Amino acid sequence: MSDDFMLDTDDLERRMEGAIASLRTEFASLRTGRASASMLEPVMVDAYGAMTPINQVGTVNVPEPRMVTVNVWDKGLVGKVEKAIRESGLGINPQLNGTIIMLPIPELNEERRRELGKVAGTYAENARVSIRNIRRDGMDQIKKADTSEDDAKFWEGAVQELTDTFIKRVDEQLETKQEEIMQV
Repeated sequence: MSDDFMLDTDDLERRMEGAIASLRTEFASLRTGRASASMLEPVMVDAYGAMTPINQVGTVNVPEPRMVTVNVWDKGLVGKVEKAIRESGLGINPQLNGTIIMLPIPELNEERRRELGKVAGTYAENARVSIRNIRRDGMDQIKKADTSEDDAKFWEGAVQELTDTFIKRVDEQLETKQEEIMQV
C-alpha cells in the first residue's frame, strides 16, 4: 500500500449512512395500518406566516394502536393543522375535539398495501442509487490518484465491499418494511 494515497473511506461510509438515514425517514412516513407519530413528520402547517413542522405547533401522541392525536397549543391554529393533515395525502380524516385533533387510522385494503409496497421499493431504489453514486465518487478519487495498480485494486475492493454492505442493509430494510406493510 502506498503512503502517498489514502482514500477517505470514513467519508464514503458517513455519506452512505446518510442515504440509509434518509431511507428510514421515508419509510417512517409510509402508513402501515398502525398508528405512528412519525407518519406526521412530513406534514407542514402554515403557522405564523411560515411553514412549520406539525410537532412544533402541537403535541403528537399515539394513545391507541389505531389512533394518533395532535394536541394543538394555539387554538387559532387548529383549523390550519386540520387542513394541513387533510391535504397531506396520508388518507386520514381528522376529527376535532376542542384543541385536540384525533386521527383514526383505518385498516389498509390489499390494493393499498400493494401500492405502499411499490412506493417502499421506489424509496429503496433511490437509496441504492445514492449509495452507487457515492461508490462512483470513491472510484473516481482512486482513478485520479497517482497510485500503483495494486494499490488501486486494493482501494477499489474496499469501496466495493463498503457499497455491498450498504446495499445489503437497504435490501434488509426494504424486506422488513414490506413485511410490515403486508401484515394484516
